[in-house]
Amino acid sequence: MVELEYANAYTEVLEILKYISQEDYNKIPSEKIELFKANCNKNYTFHYDITKTLNEQNVSKKAKVIIAILFRDYWATETQRKKIKAKEEYDKQIKEKETKAKHNENAVSAKKLNENKDDTINHTEMMIYKESFIKKIINHILKWFKLK
Repeated sequence: MVELEYANAYTEVLEILKYISQEDYNKIPSEKIELFKANCNKNYTFHYDITKTLNEQNVSKKAKVIIAILFRDYWATETQRKKIKAKEEYDKQIKEKETKAKHNENAVSAKKLNENKDDTINHTEMMIYKESFIKKIINHILKWFKLK
């Protein structure tokens, strides 16, 4: 079973495809069209207004992505396709860099947190076990009296 969000997007895409030229429609493999039809939400109604752009209408993000993929794979010229793929690759690299930077930032923060915990523990331990010089003398004198 397809997620409701995707089922609604398939319904939107099928409605939008009604308004493209027959030539462009025929460029889409029939398996894709059948996939959309088999998985669309039959209870969802969507009306496409050809006088408005996709952004001006209530088209879901998933439907926009599907239309963009159809454009890239079936309707775009070779030059457009190369530009789209280059942009996708650029976006992918940027996202990977951001993910790495965030991961490194989290690792540094965790390391600093652990170092701070270690410093606190070591500092506390030093305070607990370190006796002052005067305290040592007093303890030594007390031991002398206890022995006698």
